[in-house]
Amino acid sequence: MLSSFKNDLQICVIGASGGIGRCLLKKLDNDQSVKSIYTFSRKEISPISNKVKTFHIDITSEDSVKKASSHITNQSIDLIVVATGILHDDGIVPEKRISDLNPMNMRKLYEVNTIGPAMIAKYFIPLLDSSEKSVFAVLSARVGSIKDNSLGGWTSYRASKAALNMIIKTISIETVRTIPNAIIVGLHPGTVDTNLSKPFQKNISKEKLFSPNYTVEKLLSVINNLEAKDSGGFFAWDGKQIDY
Repeated sequence: MLSSFKNDLQICVIGASGGIGRCLLKKLDNDQSVKSIYTFSRKEISPISNKVKTFHIDITSEDSVKKASSHITNQSIDLIVVATGILHDDGIVPEKRISDLNPMNMRKLYEVNTIGPAMIAKYFIPLLDSSEKSVFAVLSARVGSIKDNSLGGWTSYRASKAALNMIIKTISIETVRTIPNAIIVGLHPGTVDTNLSKPFQKNISKEKLFSPNYTVEKLLSVINNLEAKDSGGFFAWDGKQIDY
């Protein structure tokens, strides 16, 4: 599954209690090349095997993120996947027009979709293996592409993901100086049948609504095929690069 990496992989999954995160954890657990999986989530999850270690994280708290990273000692991590994000919540719905903008809701989206992954990068990227291929991959969204925005709406979510994409690009430029084999990327999973997309599925055709299992298989394939030149890029589930 991850044949372009070395064997005995050490992997981190952040956001392991979400729809994509849970499925990713199961897939990696069944991969014989994976030695250890460190999982981090706000909600408690049960370990599914001896190679899975579970820890708490609140990505909206820098102290929590820092403490979470400290659980990994004397290890060189090969792959970090950040499968966190928010589109809607109690009282938060994507805006249809600019008059719907709410400062409190905007702050929440930035806190989870932008600042959280940035803090994870701050404390977890230094744990990446410096001698072999390693990847830091963050789930973003195609609607965060400024060039691809032809419909408008969803202002806060789009902006939080666009800012995330800029953070990924910026961090990739810095990281190559200290961890030359590291690849830092954003990934668009498509529209996945999870709680995040539930309220917006009625206008999605069946062939464009992916199961978490299908999405995870595709994303792992994209990760496996990444090369050093791809660092800083933004890639869809099918491997195609998306313009920022």
